Amino acid sequence: MNPQLTRRQMLSQASTGFGLAAMHGLLQAESATTHRAKRFTPKARSVIFCYMSGGVSHLDSFDPKPLLEKYAGKPMPVAVRRTQFNNNGTVQPAHWAFQRHGQSGMEVSELFPHMATLADEICLIRSMTAKFSEHAQGNFFMHSGFPFLGYPSAGAWTSYGLGTESRDLPGYVVLQSGGAVAPHGGVGLFSNGFLPAQHQASIMRVDEPEPVPHIRPQQPQTRQRRQLDFISGMDRRFADQTQHDLHIEAAISNYEMAWRMQSAVPELCDLSGETEATKKLYGIDGPASTRTAYGQQCLLARRLVERSVRFVELSCLPQKLGSGSQGANPWDQHGQIKKGHANMAYQVDQPIAGLVKDLKSRGLLDSTLVVWAGEFGRTPFAQGSDGRDHNPYGFTIWMAGGGIKPGHIYGATDDLGYYAIENIATVYDMWATVLLLMGLDHEQLTYRFGGRDLRLTDVHGNVLRDVIA
Repeated sequence: MNPQLTRRQMLSQASTGFGLAAMHGLLQAESATTHRAKRFTPKARSVIFCYMSGGVSHLDSFDPKPLLEKYAGKPMPVAVRRTQFNNNGTVQPAHWAFQRHGQSGMEVSELFPHMATLADEICLIRSMTAKFSEHAQGNFFMHSGFPFLGYPSAGAWTSYGLGTESRDLPGYVVLQSGGAVAPHGGVGLFSNGFLPAQHQASIMRVDEPEPVPHIRPQQPQTRQRRQLDFISGMDRRFADQTQHDLHIEAAISNYEMAWRMQSAVPELCDLSGETEATKKLYGIDGPASTRTAYGQQCLLARRLVERSVRFVELSCLPQKLGSGSQGANPWDQHGQIKKGHANMAYQVDQPIAGLVKDLKSRGLLDSTLVVWAGEFGRTPFAQGSDGRDHNPYGFTIWMAGGGIKPGHIYGATDDLGYYAIENIATVYDMWATVLLLMGLDHEQLTYRFGGRDLRLTDVHGNVLRDVIA
């Protein structure tokens, strides 16, 4: 940073490009508010979070349980906890056959034929647990470590801790397409909470003429620049009166970022330069469908990390009518789970597999951490006759790239797939591991709010060392 710059200029540059580390060197007055996290050499520079809203059945996808066949149609041989709807039926085996794949021999069901080809790239965590079995609380908990509105999401914490390496794009982006809506909990899931506002998610709709509302200027650039300079001048005078409060500086920073995004976002979302082979890899070479829409998100995610965006989250689309889905929770099949899960797998399977393969072919997988997860799993017994209820006591997520041990399985559930019993992992552990791979100590990445030093992992969390390469 140029030592001849004024403090005001330094503040502006720090808030838009240099991240938290530079902020601490400049904002001595705010040192009581912000705690600098210990930094490690990062294994990953970016995170892509493929969020499976609604709860994927681990028993039908990544966690084979042959014992379910033995007890099929019979009452559960162990005590059953109260579920959300408490309409519990008999034991229900997997609806898809499992096969071993790759040199690792990882078992994946026929529900995900494309992801199965990633067996030697991904690390399955079969012992994930959560604290909540209701969607809104579960979604908030998975995103922020707290079960309610008002806390920063993992993407916001990552942006806050590391800043953004991109001058023209925000550090945290959520992609949507095809009429997708935010999971239960709404856009608050992507909030900056009490962190400065430049760390909130920017939502982009990849299949809209304007991916971000009003991204295309309605007046000449010179006039717009004069207006922005005028507003910035007034804001700067106000910032002087507030001793350069971080939140005031963040608002000023956001004006400048929006200005630069006017040229960066249309170029980002223009896929005309991508090859036909690449489009085919992501499944977007055919007629419009849910797979095409999600494939666009996956391709945009790759383009975002190429442009050094820190954290990208992808959104599942609502299912077709009649599949049993509940709108904002497209994986949530309390009935007709075979039909509903098949529809959802068609949407995401090929695009996600294509994303991981594309990242690897371009040399980006080593520096990009891909996380695949939902808010909980599903029960080994039926809800009614052909659904499954929510199960937070043991389910599966996976990670790939970014320093993760490939072709590895961590933890296990019991023989019925009901409870995690080996190397039990928590949401706090997951985010502690992600932050470490990004070069941050989760215990030191804190922000003073309401008289307490708050963090993404609350007062919990242990790094899952055994999943790190």
